[in-house]
Amino acid sequence: MICSMIRYFIPRYKANVLLNIIFIMMFILFITFYAHNPLRFQLPARKRARNVMLHEVPDYSKKRTGPGEDGSGVYLTEKQKIQGKADMKKWFMNLVASDMISLDRSVPDHRHEQCREINYPDNLPVASVVIIFTDEAWSPLLRTVHSVINRTPFKFLQEIILVDDFSQRDELKDRLEEYIKRFGDKVHLVRARKRLGLIRAKLLGAKEAVGDVLVFLDSHCEVSEGWLEPLLARIKDNRSAVLCPVIDHISAETLAYSGNNRVTDVGGFWWSLHFRWDPVPKEYRDIDPTKPVRSPTMAGGLLAVDRSYFFEIGGYDPKMDIWGGENLEISFRVWMCGGSIEFIPCSHVGHIFRAGHPYNMTGPGNNKDVHGTNSKRLAEVWMDDYKRFYYIHRSDLKEKDVGDLSERKALREKLKCKSFKWYLENIAKNKFVLDENVVAFGALRNPSSGLCLDTLQRDEKMDISLGVFSCQNGKSEAQLFSLTNDGKLRREITCAKIDRNSIVGNKAIVQLVYCGEDEKDDKWILKDGKLQNEDLDLCLDVMGLKNNDNIVARSCINDLDTQKWEILKSNL
Repeated sequence: MICSMIRYFIPRYKANVLLNIIFIMMFILFITFYAHNPLRFQLPARKRARNVMLHEVPDYSKKRTGPGEDGSGVYLTEKQKIQGKADMKKWFMNLVASDMISLDRSVPDHRHEQCREINYPDNLPVASVVIIFTDEAWSPLLRTVHSVINRTPFKFLQEIILVDDFSQRDELKDRLEEYIKRFGDKVHLVRARKRLGLIRAKLLGAKEAVGDVLVFLDSHCEVSEGWLEPLLARIKDNRSAVLCPVIDHISAETLAYSGNNRVTDVGGFWWSLHFRWDPVPKEYRDIDPTKPVRSPTMAGGLLAVDRSYFFEIGGYDPKMDIWGGENLEISFRVWMCGGSIEFIPCSHVGHIFRAGHPYNMTGPGNNKDVHGTNSKRLAEVWMDDYKRFYYIHRSDLKEKDVGDLSERKALREKLKCKSFKWYLENIAKNKFVLDENVVAFGALRNPSSGLCLDTLQRDEKMDISLGVFSCQNGKSEAQLFSLTNDGKLRREITCAKIDRNSIVGNKAIVQLVYCGEDEKDDKWILKDGKLQNEDLDLCLDVMGLKNNDNIVARSCINDLDTQKWEILKSNL
């Protein structure tokens, strides 16, 4: 109508101009209205759902029922046990039991009562939780994510970053991407384009993170109530503290959740550069149960660290392959370069301790000894002359090329780090140094028989009988012993002790037992060539013994060849 009137009263060419002006004015009015419309940026429902938290956090104040609730174990029927046993071989955990348990299951709160009374401020730093996985089973992986979402105040949780280290299982592809949409912007999935290994995958996750604090978790964990706040509070107080939660135990067979309300163990290490747990030192046993406990090393799977400090201190060694050794490397480095490793008693995280790895641990170039080559890297950079003890265990790696070390050595210079001797004297103060403060260190040989004292490759994590075997000219680690200045005949953590219950007449069995902190360890002296137990006046004797027999102690007899011993220096 308007257009017709315009054309009637106005010439055609002028009408066209006027029409254009009207259309432009209408367009401007439309844009002006739309710009002030609060719904203008609303995305289609499906796209918006990716940014909205659809997951409902359970109300754990209400009693829950079902398999595994409150951290209880799941026990299978006879029929289910067939598949359960197969899972233990394939996954090193009972996947039948795991799949029966809710991803949101409740777990017990093992914190000390004093921990539960602490009120944390609202201005704590925020955390990025980084979870690395490669071909992990569905239920333990997702239960890890659910537990973090369910038991972490969102004001302190910047994000969860799932780093997929080149998984091949189909359910970890499209299905996983679709599943995590329910967590909105809180969960991000980062996929490696090739197998990186745990160490480099952690570095990838750390670089993707934007939170103030990095928290690394394994992909088979369950966090407990109040787990994050104590970590954040401690890092706020001391940004150079690298923290570990108390690690509660989740059974690989039943998934039963158990724990202790105090820190009972701290991290240590073997000279072979494997991690070990050591009892908490005496000075920490009676302190405030909420206070941090310093630890010489950490297991490495679960830790929290200020994100900026993590990179300042050197992150992880990017030339280490797959897994192994990185936990000791970062432990030595943090302590030697001015930081600290601490366990936080008020933070508890459950972890499934599996007997093996269900995925390929082979490194580049078909390297099946990634722990060995990684450990050589850390020994050469951080252990100074004490690396000699690593090579006692791994003499085969002395000449092994493990890549360029110049960057890591330059990092040590840049950070002005202390010596490994300082670390042993000030941090790992209870670590026994095999050839320091000793009368002798080497193989103990009986010349008349050619037999040497030998552990016979028995597991020294428990009490064992001490044996004998043909001497290997100081080239067998199992034949190396220390006779200390204070009279202990010992190995790295075990001491020779006569089994009092085995004494029959003038004969007894000799065991290797965990060296105590008190004066109850047996005292030995090398006297006139005899290895004599001062407490019982018995001497080590090889009479009638052959390879793989247990050594015996008998009444000391002068000039008896089977009781004569000499020290052979280590040739490793």
